[in-house]
Amino acid sequence: MALMPVAEALDRLLANVRRKDAEHLPLHNAYRRVLASDLKARRTQPPFAASAMDGFAVRSEDMIEAPSELTIIGEAPAGHGFDGTVGVGEAVRIFTGAPLPNGADSVLIQENADYAKGRQTLKALEPVKPGQHVRPAGLDFTEGQTLLAESCVIGPGELALAASMDYAQIPVVRKPLVAVLATGDELVAPGTPRRDDQIVASNSFGVAALVRDNGGDVLDLGIAADTVEAIGSAIKQALEAGADLIVTLGGASVGDHDLVQTVLKDHGMSLDFWRIAMRPGKPLMAGSIDSTHILGLPGNPVSSMVCGLLFMRPLIRTLAGLSLDDISDVDAVLGADLPENDQRQDYIRATLSQGPDGHLTATPFAKQDSSMLARLVQSDCLIIRPPFAEAVKTGDVCKILKL
Repeated sequence: MALMPVAEALDRLLANVRRKDAEHLPLHNAYRRVLASDLKARRTQPPFAASAMDGFAVRSEDMIEAPSELTIIGEAPAGHGFDGTVGVGEAVRIFTGAPLPNGADSVLIQENADYAKGRQTLKALEPVKPGQHVRPAGLDFTEGQTLLAESCVIGPGELALAASMDYAQIPVVRKPLVAVLATGDELVAPGTPRRDDQIVASNSFGVAALVRDNGGDVLDLGIAADTVEAIGSAIKQALEAGADLIVTLGGASVGDHDLVQTVLKDHGMSLDFWRIAMRPGKPLMAGSIDSTHILGLPGNPVSSMVCGLLFMRPLIRTLAGLSLDDISDVDAVLGADLPENDQRQDYIRATLSQGPDGHLTATPFAKQDSSMLARLVQSDCLIIRPPFAEAVKTGDVCKILKL
């Protein structure tokens, strides 16, 4: 089977992926979720003309000249409006957020008033213009106005705004459930006894974190031994849990001990493609079991993470209703020479720096073995080298994927 180009594989992977349906959540549980539909304001804010300062509600026509003396006829704290009407030469003691009384059209701030508590009169020391220090009704928004758009991510400001719009709960996109299964007799969990011929499983932790970072929930299926029974039991558990995506780690090739693809087909998987023209990460597998997406990532740690970034991440983000715009590649210049490339698209780990001119410089590491996780953590980006690319020099423009 010929190796499939990365772009074609990604297009095929996402071709039939649809955003999850909506669920309604209380605001306290909606943080960082994706809004499933537009939200229109259920009220006008502020719902009345309100004082923007502590002071006195007055008629501006009484305040054309200063000083002027006014009679205090009442008080209006926030949450307790004054029921009467402000007449000629009158004022109401008012506090920030309180409704402006009938008859008044402006606020004299208390710093500009000669007033002592308990007195029934005040002396205005400054003139006041109509509407001064007053927040008109609807200054922020009006009932029926669309303020939060579908697909926006709910942050602190969006939560506060939704509450102000009078929503106790809002519609958000359901989180996709991603089942993660590591496979291999050679793997043991961190901190557990192991034989000399075994290694510590690491991929599932990074992949699970990548799932959560991109809007999904994780069902950890642990480590399955290289037997049809162990792998089949884990796949059955994922399907019964209603997983939207099953991600397997390792064992998807065609060696004698690579059973994942066989077991998945036994459970009804329709294989879409596998073996991608990329490095690291050639043995990538994609398919589906009914509505459940299947993604088989390579077993090598760096290959697994790179394929997770390139394929799993956009798949999960599409299911979760998140944009793909902020995970696209960008331009940089090379910090070292690179030789010509073969038929596989390379993803080269590199550091990233920014020069005085604002240009990004990507400097590749000399060693790129797909088992070197420490090197991945030290990297800021992946330099993308297309198939059959010619040799390039330091300072040449390249494409990078930021990490």
